[in-house]
Amino acid sequence: MGDAGGDQNDRNLTEATPLIGVEAEPGEAILAAPPAIDARIPSSRGRRARWWALALAALAVAAVGAYLLVFVGIVPSVVAAALAAVPLVGTLEAVRAVDREVRQPRSLRVFAVLWGAGVAVLIALGVQVVFVVLDIRPEYELMLIVEAPIVEEVAKGLGVLLVLLCARRAFDGPLDGVVYGSAVGAGFAFSENITYFGEAIADGGAMYAGILFVARGVVTPFAHLMFTAATGFALGLAARRGMRLRGVSAAWVLGLLVAIVLHMVWNASTALGGFAALGLFIVVQVPLFAAFVTVVVLLRRAEASAARGRIAEYAAAGWFTPGEAQMLSTASGRRAAVAWASGFPRDRRRAMRMFIREASVLAAVRQRVVNRRNPLDVADERSHLDRIGAARAELFAT
Repeated sequence: MGDAGGDQNDRNLTEATPLIGVEAEPGEAILAAPPAIDARIPSSRGRRARWWALALAALAVAAVGAYLLVFVGIVPSVVAAALAAVPLVGTLEAVRAVDREVRQPRSLRVFAVLWGAGVAVLIALGVQVVFVVLDIRPEYELMLIVEAPIVEEVAKGLGVLLVLLCARRAFDGPLDGVVYGSAVGAGFAFSENITYFGEAIADGGAMYAGILFVARGVVTPFAHLMFTAATGFALGLAARRGMRLRGVSAAWVLGLLVAIVLHMVWNASTALGGFAALGLFIVVQVPLFAAFVTVVVLLRRAEASAARGRIAEYAAAGWFTPGEAQMLSTASGRRAAVAWASGFPRDRRRAMRMFIREASVLAAVRQRVVNRRNPLDVADERSHLDRIGAARAELFAT
């Protein structure tokens, strides 16, 4: 483990072209951890929502809340908000489960939810105001099947696009796009549900509100998540391929079109009503949701497979032992490692979890380095390797 190996690794880090350590001379020992452990935190630039963006989005949510209190009523709005919180928590937990391997930055997830619940709703309301001013009065079916899907998906999709443009280093691929799109959709559904539940309480009483809660909060809570996830998926593909602004814009439009069509088909069942609506729900909506779940599962598997490949490359370069690479490649292996770390005289589970977390993030960072998306990604790669070294040192400290 001489200095020459460390110098070579540093040169590769600076150049960011070959994998770290692969150019070591035959027979020369390659370090399994950086020669000098420096567990510095990677730069957050391009990886988090700015405080002012969060503040503006929160202000938009407050504005929506004020609108509901005035036009729906205080008591109906408060009760409706409590009801709407149930599907919100459930859907966000589902998003969290999808995102459990490599967590997206919390500030970006919060921003996505706030954008959906606040800004996107205000945009939709603003369009309605314009229609009133211009005395445009579309038929109910036209508004439900055509206008609402277009306006709402554009409003929600803008939030996902902003996350990609402003925090590209936290937007690594289609799965990330699904997470951000679903978070925006969950926020929008929350505010929309308050409107529907509140009006139901004010006009039809508790029984009508209960029926609507079952329909929207229990049977179809993932509708808005699914639509906007399509936009996020398309943007994630653009991010994975390192596309420039023109390519990103084209991907956004394409994903938006898919989201709008899905939304139109979904809303058509409401317009039909009665047994026709039930038939369309069974024939169209259930398969659509099943397809959505299948896509998410396949994306998770693809991401896991890609991560295993990256970890294997690092292992070949000497950054992980074969045992570590095998452990990191499966969920059962990671659970077993955490359990093993608890058997030390001093509980080392924290260090093991840090080791596993940093290795998972490292695989995504490596993909960005390969795509040459941002010079800061190279520094990120080194930072995560340093933190992995620090976790390994803590694990085996006497």
